[in-house]
Amino acid sequence: MLTKEEIRSKILLRLKTQKEDDRDRKSRIIKDKLFRNPVFKKAEIVMFYISIGGEVDTRVMIKEAQELGKIITVPVCEKDRIIKACLLGGRHEFKRGPYGIWEPAIKQSVNLNSLDLVIVPGLAFTKRGQRLGRGRGYYDRFLAMLSNKTRTIGLAFDFQILPYLPTAKTDVNVDKVIYN
Repeated sequence: MLTKEEIRSKILLRLKTQKEDDRDRKSRIIKDKLFRNPVFKKAEIVMFYISIGGEVDTRVMIKEAQELGKIITVPVCEKDRIIKACLLGGRHEFKRGPYGIWEPAIKQSVNLNSLDLVIVPGLAFTKRGQRLGRGRGYYDRFLAMLSNKTRTIGLAFDFQILPYLPTAKTDVNVDKVIYN
């Protein structure tokens, strides 16, 4: 059985070496599945992650969700290892935050209870919603603070779906995983 670190290494390598055409094609299919999902359709305020390092591309999803009239927030990492949900305005002005992740240049946080849906990144998932992140615990702490009414969906490529993941008490599952 592989450790969390061994799984992270293997998946990061697959993400890095996946052909861009394949990533774009699969990301479009995943976007279509997400946009057809009843939870997404009903959601008014949606938090998307901003994809990095070969992850399922969320940039087109964010733009199209805004065109549908959804209010979009994105994560901003704070010094105390906490994620805040910040509004993404009409003009996307970004700067690099901690760990090189893009975040809004102007940070206007929203109350977590107002989020209807959070789109969650992960290096690996199980079909039951277990999730393996990058190892710093930001998203686990964030997900644990969400209201019971806030739904969570992980996005992944097929090679990121594993039959089993080693878990700890602090790991938080997502409600659903959409993959291709």
